[in-house]
Amino acid sequence: MPRGLASIVFVVALVCLSFGEAMGGDSSTRRITPERLTQAIAKLDELAAATVKGNGTPGLAIVIVHRDRVIYTKCLGAREVGKPELIDVNTVFQVASMSKPITSTVLAALVGEKKVGWDDRVSDHDPSFVMYTPYVTRELRLRDLLCHRSGLPDHAGDLLEDMGYPAAEVLRRLRYQPPSSSFRAGYAYNNFGYSEAAYAAAKGVGAEWNQVAQEALFKPLGMNSTSYAFADYEAAKNRAKLHVLVDGKWTAKNTRQPDAQAPAGGASSTITDLARWMRLQLGGGKFEGKQLIEAAALAETRTPQVVTGFMPEHGRVAAYGLGWNVIDQRGGLIVANHSGEFSMGVRTEASLIPAEELGIAVLSNSAPNGVPEGLTESFFDWALDGKLQRDWMTFANQQFELMVANDLAQTSDFSKAPTDRGAPLELAAYAGKYQNEYFGVIEIAEQGGKLTLGLGPKLERFALAHWDRDVFWFQPTGEMSAGRSGVIFSVGPEGKAESVRIENLDVNGMGRFERVEKRGD
Repeated sequence: MPRGLASIVFVVALVCLSFGEAMGGDSSTRRITPERLTQAIAKLDELAAATVKGNGTPGLAIVIVHRDRVIYTKCLGAREVGKPELIDVNTVFQVASMSKPITSTVLAALVGEKKVGWDDRVSDHDPSFVMYTPYVTRELRLRDLLCHRSGLPDHAGDLLEDMGYPAAEVLRRLRYQPPSSSFRAGYAYNNFGYSEAAYAAAKGVGAEWNQVAQEALFKPLGMNSTSYAFADYEAAKNRAKLHVLVDGKWTAKNTRQPDAQAPAGGASSTITDLARWMRLQLGGGKFEGKQLIEAAALAETRTPQVVTGFMPEHGRVAAYGLGWNVIDQRGGLIVANHSGEFSMGVRTEASLIPAEELGIAVLSNSAPNGVPEGLTESFFDWALDGKLQRDWMTFANQQFELMVANDLAQTSDFSKAPTDRGAPLELAAYAGKYQNEYFGVIEIAEQGGKLTLGLGPKLERFALAHWDRDVFWFQPTGEMSAGRSGVIFSVGPEGKAESVRIENLDVNGMGRFERVEKRGD
């Protein structure tokens, strides 16, 4: 997802600040009454129906669990706009970054069985993973990657994935990325760092990640429709397609293949399976009388590890655990939360209040929107307080509009041509191959009197449009794409380009490429 959309920290993101809270609070302190819960569900039902009817999303699936029971499910709308098949409790959705707390649940199972430890060195399990400095490579722990405090910049690696590099190559190239902060000194959300923790743990037990997840969590819990393999999602006949707005209409136009970052964003599931997972979480690792995961290991995933920022809508500091957002709010209650988003067409959220033994998951087959957060926060207000503290649906959607605008503002505005437009050099002066260590080789080629840009291992081609003098632009594609991106050439004394900076690839300072061959050599 684009950088702004990935920072879905404004939602209720919370976690248990103590082991006792993680296991569910004293029943005498509970605020939810049966009457209030019944009223909250009725109001949520109305809001969900109005959201789909009002074009907020093509379809929804919602599940609520309370005191180890499923007390509500709601499925609305179409799996794909324009087709008759409707969403039901067994419809498979891609859950995007909601994969992270599922992954930390798998890892908690391994930790509870003493197969790996949160503070194991990454290099002990995966010597091939190298950070920018030898010290960090040597001292990096699984915990550091799972709470995003490794020093890797925000979303480093995601653009490599967009360009078509497989997981192993993305992870190898992270060694060339300078850190955005000192080791353990700051929080920067990173999908591939998170994924590496899971891949390293899997190597530590001698298996592939998908196999580990199936054996440690999905099979024991009966999550029969959940997988980290995109092929399984694609093979499901009952699956929700991804939708984005095209001229104001929801359109199923994109396919998001997230296998490279499967532990961080590649899971697919149903509300039926997610209900089991939330019951396990709220039950302290116990499901239907059987202790499947050690309680302490699971509680550690919902314990703050690093401060992420301030949430003005709740007036509290937010933190991140091991795959969960963390904050205390709502009168001292702790809420464990994680949202998910593919800008190519899906929004999700799972949110738990352990002290109330209450959990809700919302899956939506469209993006961008704040529908999962709007529904979740509204439900919590009604259940806990009997009334809305604010119009959460409007607030959440407005936040997403702001984040989309912020993403578009990260690159120059190429919507209008400059008034004093300078002519480019002969196109041959720009053509050739350029490279840097991080993104590899790119190619500028002259074809039919125009320039094209080749990116990634297969040199996928993009048409370049001239803007002004030595500046061109193109429209990126993929999960991290937003607006048009500049392609700015630096011309040497011989009248030929010596380097080029690609604007959208330069968010972490890695977007400059040096020429590696001269035209005519």
